[in-house]
Amino acid sequence: MTGLLSLDDLSAAYDAGEIDTVLTCVVDMQGRLMGKRFHASHFLNAAHDETHGCDYILALDVDMVPVPGFKSANWARGYGVYVHKPDLSTLRRIPWEPGTAMVICDLLDHHTHQEVAISPRAILKRQVARARALGFEPMMATELEFFLFEESYEALRDAGYDRMTPMVRYNNDYGIVASAREERVMRPLRNGLHGAGIPVENTKGEAEAGQCEVNIRYDAALRTADAHAITKTAAKVIAAQAGHSVSFMAKYATDKAGSSSHVHQSLSRGGEAAFFDPGAEHGMSQVMRSYLAGLLAHARETTYFLAPYVNSYKRFTVGLFAPTRAVWSTDNRTAGYRVCGTGTKGVRVECRIGGADLNPYLALAAQLAAGLTGIEQGLVLEAEMRGDLYQARRARAIPGTLREAAEALVKSKMLRAAMGDDVVDHYHHAARWEIAENDRVVTDWDLMRGFERL
Repeated sequence: MTGLLSLDDLSAAYDAGEIDTVLTCVVDMQGRLMGKRFHASHFLNAAHDETHGCDYILALDVDMVPVPGFKSANWARGYGVYVHKPDLSTLRRIPWEPGTAMVICDLLDHHTHQEVAISPRAILKRQVARARALGFEPMMATELEFFLFEESYEALRDAGYDRMTPMVRYNNDYGIVASAREERVMRPLRNGLHGAGIPVENTKGEAEAGQCEVNIRYDAALRTADAHAITKTAAKVIAAQAGHSVSFMAKYATDKAGSSSHVHQSLSRGGEAAFFDPGAEHGMSQVMRSYLAGLLAHARETTYFLAPYVNSYKRFTVGLFAPTRAVWSTDNRTAGYRVCGTGTKGVRVECRIGGADLNPYLALAAQLAAGLTGIEQGLVLEAEMRGDLYQARRARAIPGTLREAAEALVKSKMLRAAMGDDVVDHYHHAARWEIAENDRVVTDWDLMRGFERL
């Protein structure tokens, strides 16, 4: 594929003066790419095998604050080292940074050289291996929404994120004329992703002023998560280079729609669509029905991995296309789980719960864990719900707060069996810290509501 490199390709590009820098990137708890910039000569001589970094990378909050109380990394353990092991199958050019290549690394224990169990990429790889042991290959895609603003990151931060100006001033869902104004960012994004070997399909205006969407082609689960993380990085860098900014917050303004990251998912078996049965209702095979039953049975437990911040839950608003009920329906955008492509080989499940702030590795892993459990246990799919599901008051509700989701996470027997106690406890601790920080901080809302009137 265009953009992907072998070590020999990289060496030749270095000798030709085309590439002089290699980014070695690991995935942190927030799904961000973190790492080092190597001179290409040193990467080729040594760092292509491994490099190292502080183990606090999986014990930081979004502000890079070392969070107390994690077992994996803390002051008592001295904050040691993880090995960054390049996955050379991800080595690629990144056209948005001149003369630069990138590789995604796995995190390994410094002493045993085993993958770090709590690392997001390892968590997803274990669920993919579980699916393969059952004879399936998970195929997934994420639709990624974000807002594009006129101002730079520096200008907005210096102004306290006040009066942000969307590049398009009105709802431009599917609009061609207004989306042309965003092409100073979106065209370089599409071309940059293509040049980096990311199978980008399209970009479009979304259903709120200044909102955009980028779609990457359906692919194997790990490649999809890698592509998602690279796409977010590219969007931020390319926007900044043009003097603009983007935000992947789930909800940046009270009166605006939120930004989602819908997760499309299916399984293949022997190269064929395991979710498709031409003789079944909607074309949904028994495998698909049990998989979807697993997603629904464990929907509340997996919500944290789709909505990991306090802000995430402000997106679940009636009438703004974010779901409030974890039920299934065919081609119905008010359902938490929408069945798409009915009656065709492309029949699949779209989870609409996740926000643009999710960690793609954790989100995909949690969906697989629940769906595969449904297959293993032969769960029976509940009846489809139809109509305006915002009004389905007695239907299974999506957790309304991070507190509620964190409680469901820590009590989940399914996730403990699928991912391990250390993983569940680690991310529950991260959720508790996020909640505590939110509870502690005085907000603009507090001041506006109470400064004079209380």
